[in-house]
Amino acid sequence: MSALPQALSDHRALRFLTAGSVDDGKSTLIGRLLYDSRAILADQLDTLQKRAAGEPIDLSLLTDGLEAEREQGITIDVAYRYFATRHRKFIIADAPGHEQYTRNMVTAAAGSDAAVVLVDITKIDWRATPVTLLAQTRRHALLAHLLRVPSIVFAVNKLDAVDADAQAAFEATRAALQAFAAEAGITVAGIIPVSALRGDNVTAPLDAPWYQGPSLLQLLERLPTTQERTEGTLLQPVQFVARESGSAGEGAGHQPRIFWGRIAHGAVQAGDAVQVFPSGEQAVVAEVRRAGSTVDRVQAGESAGIVLDRQLDISRGDWIASPGALKPTQRFEATLAWLDTEAAQVGRKYWVRHGNRWVQARIASIEHRLDIHTLAPTDAHELAVNEIGHVVIELQQPLPLEPYASNRVGGALIVVDPASNRTSGALLVRG
Repeated sequence: MSALPQALSDHRALRFLTAGSVDDGKSTLIGRLLYDSRAILADQLDTLQKRAAGEPIDLSLLTDGLEAEREQGITIDVAYRYFATRHRKFIIADAPGHEQYTRNMVTAAAGSDAAVVLVDITKIDWRATPVTLLAQTRRHALLAHLLRVPSIVFAVNKLDAVDADAQAAFEATRAALQAFAAEAGITVAGIIPVSALRGDNVTAPLDAPWYQGPSLLQLLERLPTTQERTEGTLLQPVQFVARESGSAGEGAGHQPRIFWGRIAHGAVQAGDAVQVFPSGEQAVVAEVRRAGSTVDRVQAGESAGIVLDRQLDISRGDWIASPGALKPTQRFEATLAWLDTEAAQVGRKYWVRHGNRWVQARIASIEHRLDIHTLAPTDAHELAVNEIGHVVIELQQPLPLEPYASNRVGGALIVVDPASNRTSGALLVRG
């Protein structure tokens, strides 16, 4: 487990998700964070107090906004909430715990800086040797790790239910989590004991002689945000093409085109040579925009508008990069997280989306499936819902792919069923 930084080194808003199994207390934990940090509007609090009618306030209702969620007592869709402390701003994603909605968790994880995976102490036999973790807890932690969520935190929840044995229960569960993380190659940012219902160790440190670590909020305040690579070659997906009259490099009367997109890695400035994919044509950057204004330089993690020194046929879905940096490929290996109830089958055709470009593809082979319980590769001819496998993909047209381990934008694709238009899976390009 990594040590807690002594000082706040990153003041940018932290995007984190909560994940875990059903009824682990994810929504209650977020409600507790909002309640204790005073991020609840007066009318919301009044509504909750009236609904409670003298009973303890149900904090999960702060995030379970859909009527079906309130009726069933489960989280179905990802709910986003915002709050701030004196030290930092936060964007929280409350992801569903049910296996049926794992795709929603993957969506939330893809853009998160941290994942808080809840472990319900009442659902595991912490007296057993060894302690067995729930499959969904392992699955969510593995998915967060595969999706390169920088910081993974385990929150051992509902310690109020084992008050008499809280220390023993937490230490046994922590040992099981550490063993699982070591086996899976996951670097854990923290393992925190909490009671979301009672508020123990959520925002204020736990008053117990057996735990001297930080509260969950204290740890979150010190976690780093995702750092895009600002040095090296440029890579920018083209998301939107705009026209504007009067600009450098175009001459009077022309309407130069501005190619907007969020830079995946590197930086861009006027005078840089660039190459466009898929055409392969090259040009020089005449002007760079950010938020509608001309600037000297824009770097990774920021949205840039690029004006070129000559007219090229560029549209949404193309890529702008440093010359020679793109390596188009039509066949590649990837980790596939399958999210559809209809199994992934070898030879079947799908649509894949890379950046803003859609291309037809087929699964050429399934090399193996990852056993969630043993973490061992096993033979497989198809991947069922929520299974993770190593596959080979063939594309109808070449794409400029990069290993997901080096870049989350250039190395990620989504898989869509052409018949139902369902999002069927997430592809992570292997190096």
